[in-house]
Amino acid sequence: MLIGLDIGTTSLSAVVLDPASGSQAAHRTVANRAGSSPGPGRAELDLARLYELAVQCLAELVAQADLAPTDIQGIGVTGQQHGVALIGQDALPAGPAITWQDLRVQEPLPGSDRPVLERFISAAGGREAFRNTGCLPAAGFLGPSLYWLRLQDALPDLPVTACFVPDAVVSFLTGAAVVCEPTLAGSSGIFDIRANCWDTTLLERLELPEGLFPPIGGAGDIVGGLRRELAEAAGLEPGTPVTVALGDNQASFIGSAPEPGHSLLLNVGTGGQISARTDSFHFIPGLENRPFPGELYLLIGGGLFGGRSYAYLQGFFQQVGAELLEADVPDDLYDRMTELAATVPAGSDGLRCEPFFTGSRIDPGLRASFSGLSPDNFTPAHFARALLEGMADGFVAFFEQMEPVVGKPPLLVGAGNGVRQNRLLAQILARRFEKTLLISSHMEEAAVGAAVAASVGLGIFGDLETAAAALLDYADAVEP
Repeated sequence: MLIGLDIGTTSLSAVVLDPASGSQAAHRTVANRAGSSPGPGRAELDLARLYELAVQCLAELVAQADLAPTDIQGIGVTGQQHGVALIGQDALPAGPAITWQDLRVQEPLPGSDRPVLERFISAAGGREAFRNTGCLPAAGFLGPSLYWLRLQDALPDLPVTACFVPDAVVSFLTGAAVVCEPTLAGSSGIFDIRANCWDTTLLERLELPEGLFPPIGGAGDIVGGLRRELAEAAGLEPGTPVTVALGDNQASFIGSAPEPGHSLLLNVGTGGQISARTDSFHFIPGLENRPFPGELYLLIGGGLFGGRSYAYLQGFFQQVGAELLEADVPDDLYDRMTELAATVPAGSDGLRCEPFFTGSRIDPGLRASFSGLSPDNFTPAHFARALLEGMADGFVAFFEQMEPVVGKPPLLVGAGNGVRQNRLLAQILARRFEKTLLISSHMEEAAVGAAVAASVGLGIFGDLETAAAALLDYADAVEP
């Protein structure tokens, strides 16, 4: 058996995958209570607390699966991209991690009228300097966050390693030095995804020491064995191999698509991404080109308009109930919102929504809007429907940018809880793309993808294509 562990933003999830049948023997989720917001626009993680939650998640998974410690052959890890964790000697954190949701670089420092992100891009040589990174830097990226720390004289002295939160977890589980895989490194804004290395020219211009960054490994590489005390706490065998962490977007693609070369993936979680695999590098402003195992690439439209946008609307409805009606409002209105939205015809009777409540990757100042309001569509049901349709429109806009490169992949695949738990959104997506939406048979697609990659690194399968064909299938099909 194999374990896949996903260090997510709102939760940690783990699965036990049987490589003989492709079935899940168990899956477990615990809330990620390690996050904090120390100020407006700040998003951080207490890594020590996160480590405790990771061990708890593994222990509960093993207990649920009722397996002997020796039944687990290896552990694959994935998790949230962007952000930065600073790790000192002995895998100990050198302060809180800054996550991908952090917005501090959008603000100017005292005595300056330029946002730090703007200064970062200028110091690096302008937007053209990032052509080989596959993406333009944005708030929450590792590179700009490190630059903010440097400007504040807050970078710890070497030896310290700047990495991603999933990398830090792997280092903690094994006690080994941090190793970073390109699927995570490529989300930093300072990694050359064509040369497969940290961009030393950018580091020099930004005055970030090269010794701050970890060596680069490959998908499925074994970083080390599970530390004895952690193995005993989790009910696993000491020394169980732990493989290098993958970026969760690529891991979700690996864990969702039995035919990865012919699939367009729509992943809706807290955010939303549309992804298609390509054989070569393409630089398209507004899209990201991320590394994919096997010297391939994943072309991605990444939006900040996933489940979090629906949560903002829920929060508004709850506030109306509590403050205007003085009513006891349920904590979870999602099902009721979707029931109401389903009573509204496609097109929301002319109401349109652009669900960019916290901006976009290329325009952080962009904000959400509802337009086309009339007395007939000024209802909670129409607002809910229009927001879901706005999310679908965001995916279509990204696809129109990538279509000249990827064509029309024959398979449309849906992943993430936003698709799996919201049938109406799945139907809206299928209708907007005019294609049947196939939903993966596996829950926790990113964790499954980490386990699939580990199966290749451990020699169970020869490559990801073979592993995907053997281990993955579709559980549902939503017609347009």
